[in-house]
Amino acid sequence: MTNLAMPHPYHLDNWQKSISDLITNPNELLAIAKLDPKNSRFSKLATQVFPLKVPRQFAALIRPGDWDDPILAQILPKVDENTHSTSHSHDPLKEAQFTPETGLLHKYKNRVLLITAPHCAVNCRYCFRRHYDYQSNSPSQIEWKQTFDYIHRNKDIEEVIFSGGDPLALSDRRLAWLINQVEGISHVATLRIHTRLPIVIPQRITKEILEEFENSRLKIVLVTHCNHANELTKITEHAFAKLHKAGVLLLNQSVLLANINDKSLTLAALSKKLFSQNILPYYLHMPDAVQGTQHFAVTELKAKEIMEELRGMLSGYLVPTLVREDPGAPSKTRV
Repeated sequence: MTNLAMPHPYHLDNWQKSISDLITNPNELLAIAKLDPKNSRFSKLATQVFPLKVPRQFAALIRPGDWDDPILAQILPKVDENTHSTSHSHDPLKEAQFTPETGLLHKYKNRVLLITAPHCAVNCRYCFRRHYDYQSNSPSQIEWKQTFDYIHRNKDIEEVIFSGGDPLALSDRRLAWLINQVEGISHVATLRIHTRLPIVIPQRITKEILEEFENSRLKIVLVTHCNHANELTKITEHAFAKLHKAGVLLLNQSVLLANINDKSLTLAALSKKLFSQNILPYYLHMPDAVQGTQHFAVTELKAKEIMEELRGMLSGYLVPTLVREDPGAPSKTRV
């Protein structure tokens, strides 16, 4: 298991080195996992649609020789992705309909979401934006001005959400600039940041970013994306302790994924481990119907049964809310 003394190959002293030295070759990932690339589950073709990307220290958490490892199952391109499903699409949430400015989504009255970065440190195979046109939705400097002018004009907007890609894949300087733009809008009180980076590259939580959060007039909410307790280590615990000390509210949202975390015992273990690292379970999402992800699908009936079991195993504050996203709905839909 990874620990705080992990040596050089994982660049624990420099998150930017880690993010520039990702595993992108499926054969390398399979060699690390001690698995045969000739196995019929693996698909090189799937990487042409959605490339493989995974930090080395995250890949180090995979159980060697186990095709069903819950971390491997989230990142390995599989032959299932090549099957076309008539019930799935490239944009199941119809996000293009809610984009009044480049890189800005305004689906809900009191909050907007900004596509702040066009890339992540890890390509999760279930990603609902795996087909997203980041090139057309990455604002230029002039378009960023138009985006923030839009928020200025719409006084109902109380919360700005940084999404992507992954906002924490940006440099400290770029992130600080974006935060400062939001701070200049008087009717915005809360900044929410959705990120997987503190899970997959925990050293991303730098002194500079902590100071930015501590000194902001905004209430900072950081929503991690973690699906299995095996993703949480002593290193993530250290990163989240620093965020907690800086006054950041830490929440987690997971996706309910077939054969990864679709058991009440698995989700209970995740909630307990999150809480031990100062994170409250927030949402458990039904998988979005994105083309290439149908093998992750869990039925609503099974999801409800899991939640019923979970409520009998955990204190109420450790039970995430089971939701799905319906295009055009005024909020997420409770299941």
